[in-house]
Amino acid sequence: MEEKRYELRILPLFEEKLQETADYIAFRLRNPIAAEDFVDAVEAAILERLKAPEAFEPYRSKKDRKYVYYAIPVKNYLVFYVVIGHVMEVRTLVYGRRDLTKII
Repeated sequence: MEEKRYELRILPLFEEKLQETADYIAFRLRNPIAAEDFVDAVEAAILERLKAPEAFEPYRSKKDRKYVYYAIPVKNYLVFYVVIGHVMEVRTLVYGRRDLTKII
């Protein structure tokens, strides 16, 4: 049986959130090395998940959605994505200790 291959799509909202988080770590917390490590960890986690994005437990959202959300934990954050056909669409990045019921 042939493996299903997925295309990766990154939404601008995710890119903004990732940049904001990296800037916060680098400048506010004054730790540019940790910021770079965080970005690398997020990228690695997304690429690893791209191999089989639907093989994981869907995120249980209280909101009615057209597509099921999935979460990738990375350090204290969650990367949220959906799968649309053969596309893994990375949508947002959220600090894990926030009230996710109001966001996702």
